[in-house]
Amino acid sequence: MRNPGFRALLGYRICSILSYQVVAVTVGWHVYELTRNPWMLGLIGLAEVLPYFCVAPFAGYLVDHLPRRRLGMAAGLCLALTPLLLAGIAWGLAGDRLWPIYAAIVFTGMVRAFLGPVYNALFARVLPREQFVRGASLGSIVFQSGLVLGPALGGVLVGAGGKALAYLVAAGLALGVVVALARLRVTEPPRALQRAPIFASIAEGARFVFGHQILLGALALDMFAVLFGGAISLAPAFIHDILHYGPEGLGILRGAPALGAVAVGIWLARHPIQRNAGRFLLLAVAGFGLCIIGFGLSKAFWLSAFFLLLSGVCDGVSVVMRSTILQLATPDEMRGRVSSINGLFVGSSNELGAFYAGSMARVLGLVPAVVLGGCVTMSIALATAWKAPRLRRLDLRDLHAAPLARDGSR
Repeated sequence: MRNPGFRALLGYRICSILSYQVVAVTVGWHVYELTRNPWMLGLIGLAEVLPYFCVAPFAGYLVDHLPRRRLGMAAGLCLALTPLLLAGIAWGLAGDRLWPIYAAIVFTGMVRAFLGPVYNALFARVLPREQFVRGASLGSIVFQSGLVLGPALGGVLVGAGGKALAYLVAAGLALGVVVALARLRVTEPPRALQRAPIFASIAEGARFVFGHQILLGALALDMFAVLFGGAISLAPAFIHDILHYGPEGLGILRGAPALGAVAVGIWLARHPIQRNAGRFLLLAVAGFGLCIIGFGLSKAFWLSAFFLLLSGVCDGVSVVMRSTILQLATPDEMRGRVSSINGLFVGSSNELGAFYAGSMARVLGLVPAVVLGGCVTMSIALATAWKAPRLRRLDLRDLHAAPLARDGSR
């Protein structure tokens, strides 16, 4: 934290997360207020993930070949545009039509494809390699703090001042992204004299990820866990139909998982996991699924919040482990592309999970859909432990000296 570049980078991260989360909570409330249909909540995730999938590979290529700081500033400006458009919709400029809301979310998905790769690429430029583990823990604390404060802030703003106020605050936070990167002083990697064609370069990044057993296993495990355990996207429906709370309760439920992740992130920053990291990762994912089952079965608001808090503890361990593996295993010249692939695995799984949860809730009902998702998540953790023995035996100390070989060994 004595490193001014790292502090500025954390400012970039917290502002982007807060802006995105305030919009996510407000849009969920906005759409459910208009439709009272869980299926429409699932479509929010789909509207974001499809453009994210299309743009992410090209975003990673641009991060590896253009000045990363300036690209992040441009993404921050675009991130501010979405809540401004949504504020206009909340003021009634589009009537009660839903398609302008979904169109704004489509644009958000395109912009979000740049945020993660920019952060991960700059992370390795501001910190020495021996500080990656603790840096990843601190980055996780900031990330999860944004997931705590963002939903809570969004719920309070919607309850106190309405949807338009929440959207305007989100726009101001997005402009904070630009300010943070404007203050960042960092050296950019030297530009290659010859650039590979864009599709060949993207394919090179994909081959790197799919050629590493441990890296691929960690990303796939997190992706499927979030995909099938995405109960939080149904929180507006649980608040309305089962727990009977208002928008403030929605903010508490959306923020509870991140609060648990912040707590475990603080612990891991002081006591980083080195030995048996693979086993901790697998146990964390299995515990996450168990907590989702508890949330689905609960009828009491604070018990539901408690289960989500515990799910955040498990997810926090998983995030730190995955982030550390990603940073230690990736060469600097490929960080943008590898990070974009990580985003396709993990970042998009939140939105796909929202679509899956909304679809299953429509077919099975709210509670059965959430319980089924938790059971599937636990099964995936068990299957991964059986099928990926190198991930199960992973020790992070083996990654400090050098990145992984393609077969997953040192």
